[in-house]
Amino acid sequence: MINKSDAADVKPFTGLSPGVVLDAAASVGLEADGRLFALNSYENRVYQLGSPQGNRVLKFYRPERWTDEQIAEEHQLTAELAAAELPVAAPLTVEGRTLFTYQEFRFAAFPWMRGRPPELDAADARQLLGRSLARLHQVGAQRAFRYRPRLGMQRLGVEACRQVLAGDLLPEVLQDKYIEVSEALLERIEIAFERAAPLREIRIHGDCHLGNLLWNEQGPAFVDLDDCAMGPRVQDLWMLLAGSANDQRRQWAELLEGYTQFADFDPREVGLIEPLRALRMLHHAAWVSHRWRDPAFPRAFPWFGEPRYWEGYITDLREQREVLEEPPLGL
Repeated sequence: MINKSDAADVKPFTGLSPGVVLDAAASVGLEADGRLFALNSYENRVYQLGSPQGNRVLKFYRPERWTDEQIAEEHQLTAELAAAELPVAAPLTVEGRTLFTYQEFRFAAFPWMRGRPPELDAADARQLLGRSLARLHQVGAQRAFRYRPRLGMQRLGVEACRQVLAGDLLPEVLQDKYIEVSEALLERIEIAFERAAPLREIRIHGDCHLGNLLWNEQGPAFVDLDDCAMGPRVQDLWMLLAGSANDQRRQWAELLEGYTQFADFDPREVGLIEPLRALRMLHHAAWVSHRWRDPAFPRAFPWFGEPRYWEGYITDLREQREVLEEPPLGL
């Protein structure tokens, strides 16, 4: 049963002015040449710093989201991937540390990675991406996270629904419909996870969509492991599927062709593609609702404040529940 709960939120980056960003960079020995650009990021604040030492990326972590131990595990996984010669943006180490504090802000510095948006319909692109993800997962499987979250129905589904109900965006007249469709959807998700059990959970990227990929001369490069977690391998694969059912079947075959050259894939995880998509739908609405007091969110997602958005969203959830009744990928 979904119930309302209190949802805390803050204006997290008040006081993070360009001057503070530059002073933070200087505090860890990074010189600046006067160029500072804010990059597209909502959860954290990210800047490109021009420097005689080479361009850097400064990532300021949202207060109270991750603990220092959780951030350390993100950095450790990224360092392991870089050591395995996978193209990732690994944090810079200064005097043995990768996480720094300036005033009240925690931050890390990364090298600037060149690349272009991926074009996965190019010849062999998905096979190459599948091989790279398999290599990433082979590293991720070597040990477990101790502090990072587990990707699953409780956090992304049940808790997400509670956050939506605790917020101010869902119109009161739609709350009963939202509860009804969300509970029905969660019931189908739970059945799907039970069918796929037992799952082998490993350290995964966690948010492997096209916006977190770059493409260079060597192929895909992975950026932003901010959402890395313990979870099934398929989580890092399904977000790369798009289009009609036929398109997604073809894309899946290409990804898996490359993936299985370097790692095994449990075919039971195919049955989690649509349940994981449903969890992402639930979690995304909760994420925006929970962060609404951060001024960046109303600017980026103004339609979340409109009743017609929530009417359409509830319809989308209902349709996704129907999709969960069908065979995965139409197979």
